[in-house]
Amino acid sequence: MIVAMQIKALTYKLFLLLIFFVSNPVWAVNNEINGIRFWDSPDTTRIIIDLKNKPKYDSFRLENPNRIILDLNHTRFNGKIPYIKRSHAFIKNVRHAQRDNKARRVVIDTKGAVDYRAYALLPNKSYGHRLVIELTEKKTRQSLSKPKTKSIEKTAPTPTNLRDIIVAVDAGHGGEDPGAIGKHKTQEKHVALSIAKKLKRQIDKQKGMRAILVRTGDYYISLRKRIQIAREARADMFVSIHADAFKNSNVKGASVFVLSEKGASDESAKWLANRENASDLVGGVSLDDKEEVLAKVLLDLSQTATIDASTRAASRILSEISNVGPVHRNSVQSAKFVVLKSPDIPSILVETAFISNPQEERRLKSNRYQNKLATAITRGITKYFRKSPPPNTYLARISHSSFDSEVEELSRNTVKEESKTDLNKDT
Repeated sequence: MIVAMQIKALTYKLFLLLIFFVSNPVWAVNNEINGIRFWDSPDTTRIIIDLKNKPKYDSFRLENPNRIILDLNHTRFNGKIPYIKRSHAFIKNVRHAQRDNKARRVVIDTKGAVDYRAYALLPNKSYGHRLVIELTEKKTRQSLSKPKTKSIEKTAPTPTNLRDIIVAVDAGHGGEDPGAIGKHKTQEKHVALSIAKKLKRQIDKQKGMRAILVRTGDYYISLRKRIQIAREARADMFVSIHADAFKNSNVKGASVFVLSEKGASDESAKWLANRENASDLVGGVSLDDKEEVLAKVLLDLSQTATIDASTRAASRILSEISNVGPVHRNSVQSAKFVVLKSPDIPSILVETAFISNPQEERRLKSNRYQNKLATAITRGITKYFRKSPPPNTYLARISHSSFDSEVEELSRNTVKEESKTDLNKDT
């Protein structure tokens, strides 16, 4: 009898405890907002909400006034709202409040109607759980029309108006994506951008050549967007700059990559899904009216030629880099990197060194070493275009002897620049 009464009393206490847990919102909370930050790029703002755990959320847009609403279930706020400049392109204000004792509501007041995309990111070496909201200018009917593509007829110059060779220089990572981080906290994104800027300056000094930076500051650009920027600039080559990392800190040396055949095959399927937009990849030939097999053959031929050109250019670059420092592999490597997947632009990814190696990390921070890398990559690019210049360009018209003298002038100018640089100064 006594045991039965004790069991009944214990059951009653457990019942009361259960009611307390369910009714008390403090106990219902299982997530925290640790902070809100944002990164701006020329056409996008990414708002990042740092969280303790994986978020459960709803998002929607309201008008009059325009705002983006995020309801994060069972979440308390334990961070700071970032300062928003009045001149910000998209954001007026960011605010938050408790909603129905169940959700924390975050409101992003926007300047007019904007397009947005919300998604969660899993933790990495630098950050924990994150909820990302991307804001972009709202697409109009005009911007939703067929994108601009290369037009051979419009861009073909006359013999007296030779066009420049355009090289798209892509600094890897950026913004909330730091890339690899060295032992002394050097971030790959900063090294890549510094080398990319030096590479642009070197290329711009070459008569008949011009470079564009895919990323000009510390912000993130999606991998597909990087390809799009290069194609919109009508680039003749795409060079992506990175700094490798490995768990073994003794591993060292530069590597040069081109797209693998498997990566090309995957990309072919994506482009064939939209034949209208793929027409410029095969010299302006429309694929709309082609049978599936013929369309794939035409696109595969274009991709094969692009990979062949990429490999020849990469070999030149690797040869020049080997004169600057150690190389990790003595031959060009193949990989399925997304940024290498443009079917009609020779694309190369340069891993300049292993930032995880303390000695190479120190060199990567040096202005002198960065200049040497930029010079080596420039020499490789110009030597490739000496052998394979695009038609109707300055390099297609000059003699080999004249070209050789200009390449040597590049080396002399670089030495002069280095002599003016504090060799111990970190970028």
